[in-house]
Amino acid sequence: MNDLDFDLDADRLREECGVFGIFGHPDAAAITALGLHALQHRGQEAAGIVAFDGKRFHSERKLGLVGDGFSDRAVIERLKGSQAIGHVRYSTTGETVLRNVQPLFAELHGGGFAVAHNGNLTNGLTIRRELVREGAICQSTTDTEVILHLVARSRRARFVEAFVDAIARLEGAYAFVGMTNKKLVGARDPLGIRPLVLGELDGKYILASETCALDIIGARFIRDIENGEVVVISEDGIESLKPFPPRAARPCIFEFIYFARPDSVVHGRPVYDVRKRMGAELAAEAGIDADVVVPVPDSGVPAALGFAQAAGIPYELGIIRNHYVGRTFIQPTQSVRELGVRLKHSANRSVVAGKRIVLIDDSIVRGTTSVKIVQMMRDAGAKEVHFRISSPPITHPDYYGIDTPEREKLLAATHSLEEMRRYIGCDSLAFLSVDGIYRAMGEPGRDPAAPKFTDHCFTGDYPTPLTDKSGETPRQLALLAEAG
Repeated sequence: MNDLDFDLDADRLREECGVFGIFGHPDAAAITALGLHALQHRGQEAAGIVAFDGKRFHSERKLGLVGDGFSDRAVIERLKGSQAIGHVRYSTTGETVLRNVQPLFAELHGGGFAVAHNGNLTNGLTIRRELVREGAICQSTTDTEVILHLVARSRRARFVEAFVDAIARLEGAYAFVGMTNKKLVGARDPLGIRPLVLGELDGKYILASETCALDIIGARFIRDIENGEVVVISEDGIESLKPFPPRAARPCIFEFIYFARPDSVVHGRPVYDVRKRMGAELAAEAGIDADVVVPVPDSGVPAALGFAQAAGIPYELGIIRNHYVGRTFIQPTQSVRELGVRLKHSANRSVVAGKRIVLIDDSIVRGTTSVKIVQMMRDAGAKEVHFRISSPPITHPDYYGIDTPEREKLLAATHSLEEMRRYIGCDSLAFLSVDGIYRAMGEPGRDPAAPKFTDHCFTGDYPTPLTDKSGETPRQLALLAEAG
């Protein structure tokens, strides 16, 4: 394993995006940019905003962070209008090029339609192939584009009916925010796998992926958009539609483990509190005699606090993270590159040296960075290193918007617990059980007949058809390779 690859963020699960929309506010674009700032953790590869000024749609799409593309006042001033939608992207389908940056926009028979999508369609490739065979011309390689084509081809006269007609064909996970010249629309898949919330600011309605996007602009949280619900916001107010047969909700468990910001509230559960309870459950299941509890920053912090409090072991920051290192740091020589491994994270030797430490992280994917974390602790003088993971072993890939490797590259899918421990190099290794994570969510355990969360990464129980899946298709059922 090469030291040049060391980055504690490199072996993380990635969520594909966050969405935001507001209707009827004179500062719609500026508010949307602020909302996207709060959702930046959901995607750092690109961002986009589409606004409507009563006559024309205006679009700005940028590669990179929200602050890089939308801090310039001139950019916001070009996004005129009182309604806007926005998107931050981490790609799981389609390459990161400007034509894939959302929101996507098209001129349809009834007028313009812009749409932003969080999730992944497990029949998106199948639908796309059908559309292309029938003569559709696709401008991107993202699965989101199929919704534009399906709405355009619907025989329904009213837009809302055409939109419902279109999403009725979709499988997988989705939270949509769309905009026409008269409406803001939101929709969640029938299982509610991906999150979407409704808020209000100055009497104007907002749709967002998480409540933290409401907090940053001083908006009031109203409620979660329900699974299978379509909401339509216009000058007449808000309309709720339930066009699909009712099903029990199964939100993604990883929103609570890793993806949602700790200060968000998801399905009535404060994420920070849930993560602390995961740590407490982990201490109850896999406690160890140790001197100090050390979180892997930043994702392991709440669970480590919960573990330390439950176990009665001091909590310390044994790994220090530098938040001011960009992705494009130039490392021109071998010697500088070797020094660069400590740019983003370094051991706090005064906390670690001579101690028996419990390292807390939220998950293990490939395990490559876990090896480096443990070695970092040993190099800093740790006497013992006990690794504790506040979620169960990840044994199956995701097809609903989380960028996971194919199954053979998931460490827990190919190694026993003891083999994993030896590979990582720790003195002991333990994961939170599936029932333990359900208990942290306030449930007595997992009911195999009716699980309350989408937890397939741990159980292999995929809650929707995987129409596009053929074998272990890598990279989120990627629709097309980019043309050379």
